[in-house]
Amino acid sequence: MDKRVYFLMIVSFVVGMVELIIGGILDLIADDLNVTVGMAGLLITIFSLIFAIAAPILLVVTGNIERKKLTLISLLVFLVGNFVTIFSPTYTVLFIGRIISALSGALLIILCLVMAPNIVEPKYRGRAIGIVSMGVSGSIVLGIPVGLILGQAFGWRAPFVLIALLTILSMVGVYFLMERVEPRPAVPLKNLLTTLKVRKILTAQLTTFFFLTGHTVLYAYLTPFVKETMGIGGVWISVIYLIFGIAAVSGGGIGGAFSDRFGAKLTIFICTILFTFVLFAVPYTTFSIPVFLVTLMIWGILSWAITPAVQSYLIVTSPETSDIQQSLNNSALHFGIAFGSFIGSLIIDHATVESNASVGAIFVIISLITAIISVKSKIKTTSKMSGHTEA
Repeated sequence: MDKRVYFLMIVSFVVGMVELIIGGILDLIADDLNVTVGMAGLLITIFSLIFAIAAPILLVVTGNIERKKLTLISLLVFLVGNFVTIFSPTYTVLFIGRIISALSGALLIILCLVMAPNIVEPKYRGRAIGIVSMGVSGSIVLGIPVGLILGQAFGWRAPFVLIALLTILSMVGVYFLMERVEPRPAVPLKNLLTTLKVRKILTAQLTTFFFLTGHTVLYAYLTPFVKETMGIGGVWISVIYLIFGIAAVSGGGIGGAFSDRFGAKLTIFICTILFTFVLFAVPYTTFSIPVFLVTLMIWGILSWAITPAVQSYLIVTSPETSDIQQSLNNSALHFGIAFGSFIGSLIIDHATVESNASVGAIFVIISLITAIISVKSKIKTTSKMSGHTEA
């Protein structure tokens, strides 16, 4: 398989890291810019929200532009967004920097997923997409520990300096390593939305949305949670995020293997049920670091084990629109992160950070309900592009 796929994975990792990288340094940003931790958390919300909305729209708008050229332009805009972030004197300017990064980052991830299968033999296309997707999922879970370590050592702007440097290297790599990739006709936006008229598909997408919402309500504010409930900081927080990141990345592989062996439906149900209990239990494990770390590992594995199961379920449910469903599921995931960080910011500003865990668990229960509705619903194929209508 073409080794350049791994380079695209690195690009997707660099871009994806920006989304949650400030999760571990919210307190540092809040102190420096004189805002609350909840307001700092909205920087995650706005990024994820724009990312979710912009990805399918920008893919259609830029459908006629050659992919290598578009990737270089997007990387340049992404670099500008990071520079705005690095030199932002106020919260408002930082907010604008996040918007610029989100718009360009959303398109870059899609471009990496489009170019990867175009540079390999047909038999490796699925694997190429999977490798790039691994870079995205890895960046989401490892972004916080990277940001935390650099932020605590050199200040909250340091992680973005690293990303800016890696972005420049990515631009050089794309220019010299990647060949021209001609654009393909994009699926009209109305066709993307038409598939959501089917209850079985809509509730499957909502399962991802509510699951990630429940996860992010607590995960986006794990640093203040640990500091308040366990009275630890510094190196220990870095260790906590690193352990979680390793568990989460492995969770994707475990979830995929479990889904292949026992079926996507069973995997979805097991993940949501166990995840509900874990989130409810988290506040009661803070009396002991070893107990908390074991719970954290289970949380990390479950948090991303459901993703490959839902994606497999969508492919089987609607094989004719599988590409559309993967795009929509990616948006549902980021909508969940945006909504979860927003809800978490309200809780932490108006209640206690310990409440985040219980509220997160409630959203996971809702995701279990939508999963049950999806599995019980039936669809039938029609001649329309959407591929389905309600039975």
